[in-house]
Amino acid sequence: MTTFFREASRWDAIRRIDAGQGAGAAGITFGVAAFVVTVPPITVRSIGVPLVLGFIALALAIAALARSERKLGVWAAAMGVLGTASGIWIQGVERETLEAIFTAGLLAATLRFATPLAFAAMGGIFSERSGVVNIGLEGMMLTGAFFGIWGSLWSGSWVVGILMAMVFGGLLAFIHGIFCIHLRADQIVSGFAVNLLALGVTGYLFTSIYPSGIPLGVSRVPNVDLGFLSSIPIAGNFLDGVFGNLNLLVWMMLVTVVLSYVVLFRTPIGLRIRAVGEHPRAADTVGISVYGVRYAAVITSGVLAALGGAFLSLGFVGNFAENMTSGRGFIALAAVIFGKWRPGWAFVATLLFGYGFALAIPLQREADISENLISTVPYVLTLIAVAGLIGRSIPPAAVGRPYVKQ
Repeated sequence: MTTFFREASRWDAIRRIDAGQGAGAAGITFGVAAFVVTVPPITVRSIGVPLVLGFIALALAIAALARSERKLGVWAAAMGVLGTASGIWIQGVERETLEAIFTAGLLAATLRFATPLAFAAMGGIFSERSGVVNIGLEGMMLTGAFFGIWGSLWSGSWVVGILMAMVFGGLLAFIHGIFCIHLRADQIVSGFAVNLLALGVTGYLFTSIYPSGIPLGVSRVPNVDLGFLSSIPIAGNFLDGVFGNLNLLVWMMLVTVVLSYVVLFRTPIGLRIRAVGEHPRAADTVGISVYGVRYAAVITSGVLAALGGAFLSLGFVGNFAENMTSGRGFIALAAVIFGKWRPGWAFVATLLFGYGFALAIPLQREADISENLISTVPYVLTLIAVAGLIGRSIPPAAVGRPYVKQ
């Protein structure tokens, strides 16, 4: 009988937890909806709708808090207040202005801005899942940006440019791996040294090889034309505006996110990587080469980060400028923490950051809001993520700890 009541109490606790989490998640959804319904393509012009949705979000937040679901409850309350306030404020903006800001092109721009971040974030996940912190993502992106342009101009082919970016990004990551894995240097210091090395080397080579700037006629990564999307009934124009003319590297990024998840969580290779990052000594005792896995993961991170940099130079602007990555490697690192070292959630985080970058341009043009002010949003989100205010992120157990083979 005692066992029966214990099991009943346990299932009752599980039901309470599930109900609390469900209420919190629903509250966040209603809070977001309070703002979303007031902008295109829905564009509700009534104060009552965001108010009702906001009140529902707050009620669900209270329900979640009553069931001891504090984190989701607080987030639901915050989103309810913010969503309602934003929805009411939007009512004072002219419909024409809203339609000029919130377009299919804004979503396409979000994907473009998220692409370099996502490449670097996937690389960071591989490295940190194996136990090596890679602060050098910024430098590896910058290396990829320069050598991508250099390879494209040297060969006349963007394919060679992409390959050169990957090779030199992987080489820089290999240097980082030597210091972190075999020499057992401080991984944070090594990463910052890599960033400074990349900044100095690319700056020197750029001014030495191209003193008059990058010449015209760079072979750039082409866009993929999906004109057939416009023929789809109802949503055709919208889909064509978002996906109809994206760069090839954007599609490669989406494939990379999926492959990263599959490799890490659905293959023996991923199991080895995660084992080395969680308990390297146990992995070593069953015959897994800890050093080999870590080197492979770190080099992979450099190759992927370099692809992100190559997108900036060969896919986005068709040019190179000193320090053109502008801290994107650190934002990608924040996305890794945001996403709790999982590819899918890290990609969602890069979309959030990319949306912040993309929104700056139309807001400056249509709403006369300073682009510099809006552009700070991704960096503020980066600080929030690194500070752990989004929620506690638990990294791999052995990350940042050099392994000494016995």
